[in-house]
Amino acid sequence: MSTPFHLHNKTVLVTGASSGIGRQVAISCSAMGARLVITGRDEKRLAETYSLLTGEGHSQFTCDLMDEGQRNQLFDNIPAIDGFVHSAGIVLPVPVKFVAEKHLRHIMGVNFESAVLSIARLLKNKKLNDKASLVFFSSISVSYPYAGGSLYTASKGAIEAYSKNLAIEIIPKKMRSNVIVPAMVKTPLYEETKNQSMYRSPEEYESKYPLGLGMPEDIANAAIYLLSDASKWVTGINLTLDGGFSIVK
Repeated sequence: MSTPFHLHNKTVLVTGASSGIGRQVAISCSAMGARLVITGRDEKRLAETYSLLTGEGHSQFTCDLMDEGQRNQLFDNIPAIDGFVHSAGIVLPVPVKFVAEKHLRHIMGVNFESAVLSIARLLKNKKLNDKASLVFFSSISVSYPYAGGSLYTASKGAIEAYSKNLAIEIIPKKMRSNVIVPAMVKTPLYEETKNQSMYRSPEEYESKYPLGLGMPEDIANAAIYLLSDASKWVTGINLTLDGGFSIVK
């Protein structure tokens, strides 16, 4: 049976592929037939991701996207791509009265500026094939804010606005831009921070999700859909994945 839900003959670039959601997106995309270009700052962990990829023809590049020289070198040397998944990002709680310029620059830089500057370089270098699909990550915290999250949620809100404007500008080439908006996902980061929740226990927090917390594979499956030809009529959207959190909140 023929299906559009595959990534055969597509080259996909995944940033932040050394761990968490980025790693799973890369692994899942390779299993669906894509040729992967993966990048991240941690050379050892990036190599671990590379070792888990299915198929052949993949490549890996250690790169700090906040370093202009490294970023430009990366986008000058990769092949033309059919898909881009920007998974690089950080979560850094900072109460508003303690926000300093260093926090603003760091969080906005990693979560927002790195994505914008990456796309600009890819377009200038003609590294995006016609009909390319671009996927970014936001967070439901944009709609459900929390104490200490002002800079993080601002950076994710900026990504959502940017993606819609980007979608308009790239549509003449039949390129698409969309945002995945996850709730809490069980990544190593969650395991590190779950006891810092405002709820009395991790179990109390998890009870807010009727379908349970998300797994990296759930997010990767959504990314595959947006990268595949199955979503060729989809652009400029925010796709919420929250296990029912928003309907019982």
